[in-house]
Amino acid sequence: MAKTATKASRAAPEKPRKLRILVAKAGLDGHDRGVKIIARALRDAGYEVIYTGLHQTPEMIVATAVQEDVDAIGLSILSGAHMTLFPAVIDLLKERGATDIRVFGGGIIPEEDIAKLKAGGVAEIFTPGTPTTEVVRWIEANLKPGK
Repeated sequence: MAKTATKASRAAPEKPRKLRILVAKAGLDGHDRGVKIIARALRDAGYEVIYTGLHQTPEMIVATAVQEDVDAIGLSILSGAHMTLFPAVIDLLKERGATDIRVFGGGIIPEEDIAKLKAGGVAEIFTPGTPTTEVVRWIEANLKPGK
């Protein structure tokens, strides 16, 4: 008599959850070409991407990140307000108890500010001209689906 497989053994193995990444433009910066390129590259690499659009406040970005249960926030800042906006997002994540959400970003950020931002909790900074494949490689090496 042949043994029949149980329902559990016939079920397909559970696929790991895709990384969820929020990509945001903080502040008054209206230049969104680069952030759209990054969003598409991340989507093409298999990540679930939520793009917030232009002119987002740190409060709006963090509220969306928490609501959407993301693993990371990618900020694009070209306005020169990086020393204000990155720390504001990090502080709001702490206030919301969401320190498991990693923050990375890019834009026109002077080299001397990158070390300060990293010391303040920003996981990585990508400057103009960084190949999208380098961003994807960093994500693959440093971010894992949480929760």
